[in-house]
Amino acid sequence: VEVAREAGWDAWGVEPSSWAVQEAQRHNLPIIQGTLDSPEVAAMRFDAVTMWDVIEHVYDPQGELRKAFGVLNPGGYIAVHTMDIESRMAKLMGERWPWLMAMHIHYFSQRTLAAMLEKVGFEVVWSGAQGRYIRLNYLSSRIGGFNPTAGRMADRVFRGLGVAEKPVAIKLGDLFTVYARKPS
Repeated sequence: VEVAREAGWDAWGVEPSSWAVQEAQRHNLPIIQGTLDSPEVAAMRFDAVTMWDVIEHVYDPQGELRKAFGVLNPGGYIAVHTMDIESRMAKLMGERWPWLMAMHIHYFSQRTLAAMLEKVGFEVVWSGAQGRYIRLNYLSSRIGGFNPTAGRMADRVFRGLGVAEKPVAIKLGDLFTVYARKPS
């Protein structure tokens, strides 16, 4: 929300987590505690909806995409970011893939998420792998999930060098973003 507002958008956040709402309010960001079907949100119309690391947490992802379709203006865009269950990294790591978590209810591939968006009525514009920034101490914990000894060694090295909190760009191909458009 903050980045979108800095870019000149009239941006609002919609968040079910009371903790996240309090954090946003601490930074004076406009945010509504709720979901896309909350009355105050359902009555609004938007040019863009983003779901960063959201879709894997909802019980009815197709229903959530349908709600997003409903609050978008014709010609509006949706951006959905999640992890790719069919990625090489997911297949290589198997049960040790760090995105296999109890809080993730659904998993998608670029193919399955695009199909779901199209079923709702969106036109997929672009889909592709995305990286992210992570701190080196988080990276060592993820390495530890695959190889505990290597994870501990990496953690000691990062802490010893004083860079454990340093963010680094990582692109393993197991995260992706889809951009889709509501027809005019």
